[in-house]
Amino acid sequence: MKLAVIETGGRQYVVSEGKKIEVEKLPQKAGDKFDFEKVLLVSEDGKVDIGNPNISG
Repeated sequence: MKLAVIETGGRQYVVSEGKKIEVEKLPQKAGDKFDFEKVLLVSEDGKVDIGNPNISG
């Protein structure tokens, strides 16, 4: 399972593929896809990447 910790609107969220989250302060409409720029941590198949403070790419 792949999961990540992202930051948006001054808050951090744990997200995973296919999971829907509700966040504040975004101009997109409900259901729209969006790429988050501040990814703090990604975990997949036991491998964990931690940003300093963000993961590049």
